[in-house]
Amino acid sequence: MNAAPAIAPRLVLRGIVKRYPTIIANDHVDLIVRPGEIHAVLGENGAGKSTLMKIVYGVTRPDAGVIEWDGKAVTIASPAQARSLGIGMVFQHFSLFETLTVAENVALALDDKVEPAQLADRIQEVSQRYGLPVDPHRLTHSMSLGERQRVEIVRCLLQSPRLLIMDEPTSVLTPQAVLTLFETLRRLAAEGVSILYISHKLDEIRALCDTATVLRGGKVTGTAHPRSETNATLARMMVGSELTETRLPPHEPREIRLEVKDYSLPTWDPFGTTLHALNLQVRAGEIVGIAGISGNGQKELLAALSGETIAAHQGELRLLGKVVDNLSPAQRRALGFAFVPEERLGRGAVPPMTLADNALLTGAQVGLVRRGLVQAGAARTFARAIIEQFNVKCGDELATADSLSAAICRSLSSDARRDWRQK
Repeated sequence: MNAAPAIAPRLVLRGIVKRYPTIIANDHVDLIVRPGEIHAVLGENGAGKSTLMKIVYGVTRPDAGVIEWDGKAVTIASPAQARSLGIGMVFQHFSLFETLTVAENVALALDDKVEPAQLADRIQEVSQRYGLPVDPHRLTHSMSLGERQRVEIVRCLLQSPRLLIMDEPTSVLTPQAVLTLFETLRRLAAEGVSILYISHKLDEIRALCDTATVLRGGKVTGTAHPRSETNATLARMMVGSELTETRLPPHEPREIRLEVKDYSLPTWDPFGTTLHALNLQVRAGEIVGIAGISGNGQKELLAALSGETIAAHQGELRLLGKVVDNLSPAQRRALGFAFVPEERLGRGAVPPMTLADNALLTGAQVGLVRRGLVQAGAARTFARAIIEQFNVKCGDELATADSLSAAICRSLSSDARRDWRQK
Protein backbone atom coordinates (compact mmCIF):
# COMPACT_ATOMS: atom_id res chain seq x y z
CA MET A 1 0.00 0.00 0.00
CA ASN A 2 1.46 3.35 -1.04
CA ALA A 3 1.91 6.11 1.53
CA ALA A 4 -0.26 9.19 1.18
CA PRO A 5 1.55 11.91 -0.81
CA ALA A 6 2.99 14.81 1.17
CA ILE A 7 1.06 18.07 0.98
CA ALA A 8 2.73 20.46 -1.45
CA PRO A 9 4.30 23.51 0.28
CA ARG A 10 2.47 26.81 0.18
CA LEU A 11 5.56 28.91 0.90
CA VAL A 12 9.20 28.03 0.34
CA LEU A 13 12.16 30.29 1.14
CA ARG A 14 15.56 29.30 -0.29
CA GLY A 15 18.81 30.98 0.68
CA ILE A 16 17.29 34.27 1.85
CA VAL A 17 19.95 36.90 2.65
CA LYS A 18 19.42 40.38 4.06
CA ARG A 19 22.37 42.61 4.95
CA TYR A 20 22.44 45.95 6.73
CA PRO A 21 25.50 48.19 7.11
CA THR A 22 26.42 46.80 10.54
CA ILE A 23 24.73 43.39 10.63
CA ILE A 24 23.56 40.42 8.55
CA ALA A 25 19.95 39.99 9.61
CA ASN A 26 19.29 36.85 7.52
CA ASP A 27 22.11 34.59 6.37
CA HIS A 28 20.98 32.05 3.70
CA VAL A 29 17.71 31.13 5.45
CA ASP A 30 15.61 28.19 4.20
CA LEU A 31 11.99 27.69 5.29
CA ILE A 32 9.03 25.55 4.16
CA VAL A 33 5.41 26.12 5.24
CA ARG A 34 2.53 23.82 4.24
CA PRO A 35 -1.24 24.45 4.11
CA GLY A 36 -2.94 24.21 7.50
CA GLU A 37 0.39 24.21 9.34
CA ILE A 38 1.20 26.38 12.34
CA HIS A 39 4.91 26.94 11.82
CA ALA A 40 7.00 28.65 14.50
CA VAL A 41 10.00 30.83 13.75
CA LEU A 42 11.88 30.71 17.01
CA GLY A 43 14.84 32.70 18.23
CA GLU A 44 16.21 35.28 20.63
CA ASN A 45 15.65 38.99 20.19
CA GLY A 46 17.76 40.06 17.23
CA ALA A 47 17.92 36.58 15.68
CA GLY A 48 16.40 37.84 12.41
CA LYS A 49 12.82 36.63 12.82
CA SER A 50 11.02 39.91 12.15
CA THR A 51 13.27 40.79 9.20
CA LEU A 52 12.49 37.44 7.58
CA MET A 53 8.75 37.97 8.01
CA LYS A 54 8.94 41.47 6.54
CA ILE A 55 10.61 39.94 3.49
CA VAL A 56 7.74 37.47 3.09
CA TYR A 57 5.22 40.32 3.44
CA GLY A 58 6.98 42.60 0.96
CA VAL A 59 8.02 45.28 3.44
CA THR A 60 11.72 44.48 2.97
CA ARG A 61 13.50 43.28 -0.17
CA PRO A 62 16.03 40.45 0.24
CA ASP A 63 19.56 40.84 -1.10
CA ALA A 64 19.63 37.24 -2.31
CA GLY A 65 17.51 34.10 -2.32
CA VAL A 66 14.28 32.79 -3.82
CA ILE A 67 10.66 32.94 -2.61
CA GLU A 68 8.26 30.31 -3.96
CA TRP A 69 4.49 30.59 -3.56
CA ASP A 70 2.36 27.59 -4.54
CA GLY A 71 5.38 26.11 -6.32
CA LYS A 72 6.21 29.19 -8.41
CA ALA A 73 9.05 31.66 -7.87
CA VAL A 74 7.70 35.12 -7.03
CA THR A 75 9.08 38.55 -6.22
CA ILE A 76 7.05 40.18 -3.45
CA ALA A 77 7.72 43.86 -4.00
CA SER A 78 5.14 45.34 -1.62
CA PRO A 79 2.60 44.46 1.07
CA ALA A 80 -0.17 45.06 -1.48
CA GLN A 81 1.33 42.37 -3.69
CA ALA A 82 1.67 40.04 -0.69
CA ARG A 83 -2.00 40.55 0.13
CA SER A 84 -2.96 39.85 -3.47
CA LEU A 85 -1.22 36.47 -3.13
CA GLY A 86 -3.12 35.77 0.08
CA ILE A 87 -0.51 36.75 2.68
CA GLY A 88 -1.57 38.74 5.74
CA MET A 89 0.57 39.98 8.62
CA VAL A 90 -0.12 41.17 12.16
CA PHE A 91 2.92 43.22 13.15
CA GLN A 92 4.54 43.25 16.56
CA HIS A 93 4.01 47.02 16.68
CA PHE A 94 0.48 47.92 15.64
CA SER A 95 -0.31 50.34 12.81
CA LEU A 96 -3.59 51.86 13.94
CA PHE A 97 -4.68 55.51 14.05
CA GLU A 98 -5.78 56.17 17.61
CA THR A 99 -8.28 58.91 16.75
CA LEU A 100 -10.19 56.72 14.28
CA THR A 101 -12.79 54.06 14.93
CA VAL A 102 -12.17 50.37 14.39
CA ALA A 103 -14.13 50.42 11.12
CA GLU A 104 -12.21 53.47 9.84
CA ASN A 105 -8.88 51.79 10.62
CA VAL A 106 -9.95 48.60 8.85
CA ALA A 107 -11.20 50.55 5.81
CA LEU A 108 -7.82 52.28 5.41
CA ALA A 109 -6.01 48.93 5.26
CA LEU A 110 -8.22 47.25 2.67
CA ASP A 111 -7.04 47.26 -0.92
CA ASP A 112 -10.63 47.67 -2.14
CA LYS A 113 -12.39 50.89 -1.26
CA VAL A 114 -15.17 50.22 1.23
CA GLU A 115 -16.94 52.83 3.34
CA PRO A 116 -16.53 52.29 7.10
CA ALA A 117 -20.30 52.22 7.58
CA GLN A 118 -20.57 49.30 5.17
CA LEU A 119 -17.79 47.41 6.95
CA ALA A 120 -19.41 47.32 10.38
CA ASP A 121 -21.49 44.20 9.77
CA ARG A 122 -18.57 42.34 8.16
CA ILE A 123 -16.29 43.24 11.06
CA GLN A 124 -18.80 41.99 13.61
CA GLU A 125 -19.44 38.79 11.65
CA VAL A 126 -15.76 37.88 11.28
CA SER A 127 -14.84 38.89 14.82
CA GLN A 128 -17.64 36.79 16.32
CA ARG A 129 -16.87 33.82 14.08
CA TYR A 130 -13.29 33.61 15.29
CA GLY A 131 -13.90 34.54 18.92
CA LEU A 132 -12.38 38.01 18.65
CA PRO A 133 -15.21 40.37 19.62
CA VAL A 134 -14.64 43.91 18.36
CA ASP A 135 -16.95 46.94 18.37
CA PRO A 136 -16.54 48.52 14.90
CA HIS A 137 -17.70 51.92 16.17
CA ARG A 138 -15.27 52.16 19.08
CA LEU A 139 -12.43 54.69 19.01
CA THR A 140 -9.05 52.98 18.95
CA HIS A 141 -7.43 55.16 21.62
CA SER A 142 -9.85 53.78 24.20
CA MET A 143 -8.78 50.16 23.60
CA SER A 144 -6.18 48.10 25.43
CA LEU A 145 -3.27 46.65 23.46
CA GLY A 146 -4.93 43.25 23.51
CA GLU A 147 -8.09 44.73 21.99
CA ARG A 148 -6.04 46.56 19.35
CA GLN A 149 -4.43 43.30 18.40
CA ARG A 150 -7.90 41.87 17.76
CA VAL A 151 -8.50 44.73 15.35
CA GLU A 152 -5.27 43.93 13.49
CA ILE A 153 -6.19 40.24 13.24
CA VAL A 154 -9.76 40.92 12.10
CA ARG A 155 -8.40 43.37 9.52
CA CYS A 156 -6.29 40.53 8.09
CA LEU A 157 -9.10 37.97 8.24
CA LEU A 158 -11.42 40.22 6.22
CA GLN A 159 -9.07 39.65 3.29
CA SER A 160 -9.32 35.83 3.56
CA PRO A 161 -5.57 35.14 3.89
CA ARG A 162 -4.04 31.81 2.95
CA LEU A 163 -0.94 32.57 5.02
CA LEU A 164 -1.16 34.59 8.23
CA ILE A 165 2.04 35.91 9.83
CA MET A 166 1.90 36.65 13.56
CA ASP A 167 4.94 38.59 14.83
CA GLU A 168 5.33 38.24 18.63
CA PRO A 169 1.52 38.18 19.05
CA THR A 170 1.40 37.45 22.79
CA SER A 171 3.87 40.08 24.00
CA VAL A 172 1.01 42.37 25.11
CA LEU A 173 -1.63 39.78 26.02
CA THR A 174 -2.88 38.44 29.33
CA PRO A 175 -2.77 34.64 29.81
CA GLN A 176 -6.53 34.45 29.22
CA ALA A 177 -6.23 36.39 25.98
CA VAL A 178 -3.39 34.09 24.86
CA LEU A 179 -5.69 31.06 25.20
CA THR A 180 -8.37 32.82 23.13
CA LEU A 181 -5.81 33.68 20.46
CA PHE A 182 -4.63 30.06 20.30
CA GLU A 183 -8.20 28.85 19.78
CA THR A 184 -8.56 31.29 16.88
CA LEU A 185 -5.29 30.20 15.28
CA ARG A 186 -6.16 26.50 15.58
CA ARG A 187 -9.53 27.18 13.93
CA LEU A 188 -7.84 28.99 11.06
CA ALA A 189 -5.34 26.15 10.61
CA ALA A 190 -8.20 23.64 10.53
CA GLU A 191 -9.68 25.67 7.64
CA GLY A 192 -6.40 25.29 5.70
CA VAL A 193 -4.78 28.64 6.54
CA SER A 194 -1.00 28.44 7.00
CA ILE A 195 0.30 30.35 10.01
CA LEU A 196 3.82 31.62 10.61
CA TYR A 197 4.11 32.23 14.34
CA ILE A 198 7.10 34.27 15.51
CA SER A 199 8.02 34.03 19.17
CA HIS A 200 10.73 33.23 21.70
CA LYS A 201 8.26 31.89 24.32
CA LEU A 202 8.99 28.18 24.45
CA ASP A 203 5.89 27.04 26.35
CA GLU A 204 3.66 28.70 23.75
CA ILE A 205 5.58 27.20 20.85
CA ARG A 206 5.28 23.70 22.29
CA ALA A 207 1.57 24.10 23.03
CA LEU A 208 0.54 25.57 19.67
CA CYS A 209 2.92 24.86 16.81
CA ASP A 210 3.33 21.85 14.51
CA THR A 211 6.86 22.69 13.33
CA ALA A 212 9.58 25.10 14.39
CA THR A 213 12.46 26.66 12.49
CA VAL A 214 15.09 28.03 14.86
CA LEU A 215 17.20 31.10 14.03
CA ARG A 216 20.38 32.20 15.77
CA GLY A 217 22.40 35.16 14.56
CA GLY A 218 20.41 35.25 11.32
CA LYS A 219 21.10 31.58 10.48
CA VAL A 220 18.90 28.50 10.70
CA THR A 221 20.28 26.30 13.47
CA GLY A 222 17.72 23.54 13.08
CA THR A 223 14.10 22.50 12.73
CA ALA A 224 12.01 20.62 15.27
CA HIS A 225 8.59 19.29 16.16
CA PRO A 226 7.95 21.35 19.31
CA ARG A 227 5.67 18.84 21.02
CA SER A 228 8.51 16.30 20.91
CA GLU A 229 11.02 18.73 22.42
CA THR A 230 11.58 20.19 25.85
CA ASN A 231 12.13 23.83 26.72
CA ALA A 232 15.78 22.96 27.37
CA THR A 233 16.41 21.41 23.95
CA LEU A 234 14.69 24.27 22.13
CA ALA A 235 16.60 26.83 24.19
CA ARG A 236 19.86 25.08 23.34
CA MET A 237 19.08 25.46 19.64
CA MET A 238 18.31 29.15 20.18
CA VAL A 239 21.38 30.17 22.19
CA GLY A 240 23.89 27.49 21.19
CA SER A 241 24.69 26.42 24.76
CA GLU A 242 23.09 25.24 27.98
CA LEU A 243 21.19 27.91 29.87
CA THR A 244 22.53 28.72 33.30
CA GLU A 245 20.01 28.33 36.07
CA THR A 246 19.25 31.54 37.95
CA ARG A 247 18.92 31.18 41.70
CA LEU A 248 17.66 34.06 43.82
CA PRO A 249 18.80 33.99 47.44
CA PRO A 250 15.94 34.23 49.97
CA HIS A 251 15.55 37.56 51.70
CA GLU A 252 13.03 39.45 53.80
CA PRO A 253 11.17 42.42 52.24
CA ARG A 254 12.31 45.67 53.80
CA GLU A 255 10.85 49.16 54.11
CA ILE A 256 7.79 50.31 52.14
CA ARG A 257 8.86 52.06 48.92
CA LEU A 258 5.46 52.55 47.25
CA GLU A 259 2.09 52.79 48.95
CA VAL A 260 -1.41 53.25 47.52
CA LYS A 261 -3.87 54.23 50.26
CA ASP A 262 -7.66 54.13 49.73
CA TYR A 263 -7.11 55.46 46.22
CA SER A 264 -10.18 56.17 44.07
CA LEU A 265 -9.98 57.77 40.61
CA PRO A 266 -12.92 58.29 38.23
CA THR A 267 -12.22 57.68 34.56
CA TRP A 268 -12.87 60.26 31.86
CA ASP A 269 -12.89 57.57 29.18
CA PRO A 270 -16.34 56.06 28.41
CA PHE A 271 -14.57 52.71 27.90
CA GLY A 272 -12.26 53.15 30.88
CA THR A 273 -12.43 51.74 34.40
CA THR A 274 -12.89 53.71 37.61
CA LEU A 275 -10.51 52.86 40.44
CA HIS A 276 -12.28 52.22 43.76
CA ALA A 277 -10.51 52.46 47.13
CA LEU A 278 -7.32 50.66 46.11
CA ASN A 279 -4.74 49.71 48.73
CA LEU A 280 -1.29 48.42 47.79
CA GLN A 281 2.17 48.27 49.33
CA VAL A 282 5.47 47.49 47.59
CA ARG A 283 8.51 46.98 49.82
CA ALA A 284 12.20 47.18 49.01
CA GLY A 285 13.43 43.92 47.49
CA GLU A 286 9.90 42.77 46.68
CA ILE A 287 8.28 41.88 43.34
CA VAL A 288 4.53 42.52 43.38
CA GLY A 289 2.29 41.30 40.59
CA ILE A 290 -0.97 42.94 39.51
CA ALA A 291 -3.22 40.35 37.88
CA GLY A 292 -6.49 40.68 36.03
CA ILE A 293 -8.13 40.40 32.65
CA SER A 294 -7.35 43.35 30.39
CA GLY A 295 -9.70 46.29 30.96
CA ASN A 296 -10.15 45.94 34.71
CA GLY A 297 -8.21 49.01 35.78
CA GLN A 298 -4.56 48.06 35.24
CA LYS A 299 -4.05 50.79 32.64
CA GLU A 300 -5.67 53.42 34.87
CA LEU A 301 -3.65 52.37 37.92
CA LEU A 302 -0.32 52.50 36.07
CA ALA A 303 -1.17 55.89 34.58
CA ALA A 304 -1.87 57.18 38.10
CA LEU A 305 1.35 55.68 39.50
CA SER A 306 3.53 57.02 36.68
CA GLY A 307 2.04 60.53 36.85
CA GLU A 308 0.54 60.42 33.36
CA THR A 309 -2.90 60.92 34.92
CA ILE A 310 -3.14 63.65 37.52
CA ALA A 311 -6.80 64.36 38.33
CA ALA A 312 -9.21 64.87 41.20
CA HIS A 313 -9.17 61.73 43.35
CA GLN A 314 -9.58 60.32 46.83
CA GLY A 315 -6.79 58.74 48.87
CA GLU A 316 -3.09 59.19 48.22
CA LEU A 317 0.01 57.77 46.57
CA ARG A 318 3.27 57.67 48.55
CA LEU A 319 6.75 57.10 47.12
CA LEU A 320 9.56 56.66 49.67
CA GLY A 321 7.20 58.06 52.30
CA LYS A 322 6.44 61.21 50.29
CA VAL A 323 2.98 62.04 48.91
CA VAL A 324 3.37 62.24 45.13
CA ASP A 325 -0.26 62.52 43.95
CA ASN A 326 0.30 65.82 42.16
CA LEU A 327 3.93 65.37 41.08
CA SER A 328 4.75 65.19 37.37
CA PRO A 329 6.39 62.10 35.80
CA ALA A 330 9.75 63.93 35.77
CA GLN A 331 9.45 64.76 39.48
CA ARG A 332 8.65 61.13 40.27
CA ARG A 333 11.65 59.97 38.23
CA ALA A 334 13.84 62.29 40.25
CA LEU A 335 12.71 60.41 43.38
CA GLY A 336 13.72 57.10 41.79
CA PHE A 337 10.49 55.95 40.13
CA ALA A 338 10.92 54.23 36.73
CA PHE A 339 8.11 53.15 34.39
CA VAL A 340 8.36 50.80 31.39
CA PRO A 341 5.10 51.05 29.36
CA GLU A 342 3.58 48.13 27.47
CA GLU A 343 3.77 50.16 24.23
CA ARG A 344 7.50 50.15 23.57
CA LEU A 345 7.56 52.21 20.36
CA GLY A 346 5.85 55.58 20.37
CA ARG A 347 5.48 55.66 24.15
CA GLY A 348 8.54 53.95 25.59
CA ALA A 349 10.79 55.22 22.83
CA VAL A 350 10.62 57.48 19.78
CA PRO A 351 10.96 55.12 16.77
CA PRO A 352 13.02 57.25 14.32
CA MET A 353 15.40 58.57 16.97
CA THR A 354 18.72 56.89 17.77
CA LEU A 355 19.20 54.94 20.99
CA ALA A 356 21.52 57.65 22.26
CA ASP A 357 18.94 60.36 21.57
CA ASN A 358 16.20 58.28 23.20
CA ALA A 359 18.34 58.09 26.32
CA LEU A 360 18.27 61.90 26.47
CA LEU A 361 14.50 62.00 26.87
CA THR A 362 14.70 61.06 30.54
CA GLY A 363 18.41 61.61 31.01
CA ALA A 364 18.53 64.67 33.25
CA GLN A 365 18.92 62.50 36.36
CA VAL A 366 22.06 60.79 35.06
CA GLY A 367 23.88 63.86 33.82
CA LEU A 368 22.96 63.71 30.15
CA VAL A 369 21.43 67.19 30.32
CA ARG A 370 23.20 69.82 32.39
CA ARG A 371 21.98 73.39 32.80
CA GLY A 372 19.76 72.90 29.78
CA LEU A 373 22.62 71.73 27.54
CA VAL A 374 22.67 68.26 25.97
CA GLN A 375 25.78 66.21 26.78
CA ALA A 376 25.96 64.30 23.47
CA GLY A 377 29.13 62.38 24.31
CA ALA A 378 27.75 61.28 27.68
CA ALA A 379 24.51 60.17 26.01
CA ARG A 380 26.39 57.96 23.56
CA THR A 381 28.54 56.49 26.33
CA PHE A 382 25.44 55.82 28.43
CA ALA A 383 23.63 54.14 25.53
CA ARG A 384 26.68 51.96 24.82
CA ALA A 385 26.72 50.88 28.47
CA ILE A 386 23.07 49.80 28.25
CA ILE A 387 23.70 47.92 25.00
CA GLU A 388 26.61 46.04 26.58
CA GLN A 389 24.90 45.39 29.92
CA PHE A 390 21.74 43.94 28.40
CA ASN A 391 23.34 42.39 25.29
CA VAL A 392 21.05 44.37 22.97
CA LYS A 393 21.31 43.16 19.39
CA CYS A 394 21.92 46.30 17.33
CA GLY A 395 24.60 48.00 15.26
CA ASP A 396 25.59 50.59 17.86
CA GLU A 397 24.15 53.45 19.91
CA LEU A 398 23.30 55.34 16.70
CA ALA A 399 20.84 52.64 15.56
CA THR A 400 17.25 53.87 15.57
CA ALA A 401 14.75 52.48 18.07
CA ASP A 402 12.50 51.12 15.34
CA SER A 403 15.37 49.03 13.94
CA LEU A 404 15.32 46.84 17.05
CA SER A 405 13.10 43.92 17.89
CA ALA A 406 11.35 43.60 21.24
CA ALA A 407 14.50 44.50 23.16
CA ILE A 408 14.25 48.28 23.14
CA CYS A 409 17.25 49.81 24.88
CA ARG A 410 15.35 52.56 26.62
CA SER A 411 12.81 50.09 27.98
CA LEU A 412 15.69 48.29 29.69
CA SER A 413 17.42 51.30 31.10
CA SER A 414 16.10 51.62 34.66
CA ASP A 415 18.81 49.38 36.21
CA ALA A 416 21.49 50.97 34.04
CA ARG A 417 20.39 54.44 35.18
CA ARG A 418 20.73 53.32 38.78
CA ASP A 419 24.24 51.98 38.16
CA TRP A 420 25.15 55.16 36.23
CA ARG A 421 24.14 57.33 39.19
CA GLN A 422 26.46 55.32 41.44
CA LYS A 423 29.39 56.09 39.13
